[in-house]
Amino acid sequence: MHNLRPSHQLFHSFCIKHNYRFETQHQDEQIILTLRAHPITQLPWILNTLFFFILLILLNFFFFNFLNPSQTFFANFFGLAFIFSYIWFNFLSWFFNVGIVTTERVVDIDFHSVIYKEVTETNLPKVEDVTAKSGGFFASIFNFGNVFVQTAGTEVNIEFPNIPRPAEVTKIINSILP
Repeated sequence: MHNLRPSHQLFHSFCIKHNYRFETQHQDEQIILTLRAHPITQLPWILNTLFFFILLILLNFFFFNFLNPSQTFFANFFGLAFIFSYIWFNFLSWFFNVGIVTTERVVDIDFHSVIYKEVTETNLPKVEDVTAKSGGFFASIFNFGNVFVQTAGTEVNIEFPNIPRPAEVTKIINSILP
């Protein structure tokens, strides 16, 4: 753990020892890792966004010619509002679904919607096993996968889905376990 140097990589989806703080962080607790889904896993909703923009442009050329200018304006306004809200909610979902590994615990923050979030955490002494799983063509090319943190007893297990460099994350967590 002492040989880790601070770094921010892949649009802050893999951060080592940064100076951020989170809501329930203790006074002397230090963040070792902050993990988000690999940016390449966000490609489906980005491609959908491009499709919606192209669809809106095509609708303007073919169908909105039959509408008067004020109807065309409102149709475009609602179409753009839909597209930008789609972008915003998908970005928020990616940005706020975070895994945090500290010197004391492992925290998984899942942001399900604008008004609902789920926080799962376990202390490091309760961690039984850390497993990295990566499979598939894109996962092997872009080096992302899932990390599962199994806890002792009846506590909830923690999962970090589609994070970059899962084998390295597993190695770092295992190195800080007591």
